[in-house]
Amino acid sequence: MTQFPSTATAGASSAPRVRILAFAGSLRHGSYNKKLIAIAAQGARETGAEVTLIDLRDFPLPIFDEDLERAEGLPAKARDLKDLFLGHQGLLLSCPEYNSSITAVLKNTIDWVSRPVPNEKPLACFVGKVAGLLAASPGGYGGLRGLVTVRSILSNIHVLVLPDQLAVARAHEAFDELGQLKDAPQLAAALSLGRRVAETTAKLLR
Repeated sequence: MTQFPSTATAGASSAPRVRILAFAGSLRHGSYNKKLIAIAAQGARETGAEVTLIDLRDFPLPIFDEDLERAEGLPAKARDLKDLFLGHQGLLLSCPEYNSSITAVLKNTIDWVSRPVPNEKPLACFVGKVAGLLAASPGGYGGLRGLVTVRSILSNIHVLVLPDQLAVARAHEAFDELGQLKDAPQLAAALSLGRRVAETTAKLLR
């Protein structure tokens, strides 16, 4: 797990301190969505929020199976993820689109994290959290079709998903060698979405 502690920027000292968990729904080392989520995370940090940027590759999980859960309990990595979700009030997700829908690793992560444990309220890792969604795809739609499914899932487990979102099409051409978006309006939109998640979360914490 890679963590990037926040440093507050000038003018952000009056903002309520919030914690944002950020990750991409991809395992690939060179994932376009990992590049995109890093930009959005920077936008959140600019508000003074503390951002924890993780890689789901560091949290390998079996495919969700209730028989396995019953026999062995919650996998250790799922417990680690639950603790991270519980310790953060906001979420930033960059979501690849596989065959016009959500990736298996992202859906599996949500399924395991949603599982109840003793003395925990139902869906405690999700209820009342604020989320911002992004996507990057080599295709012409930029992952928009997959975001529809992600938004539906999160909304139904009581996450407040912001209406703002960003889908970066032709992602194989969209980033420079440093992982930054070449298109200035797209870069501004990714940073803005990160800021919006942090600012909205801060307002709900007041």
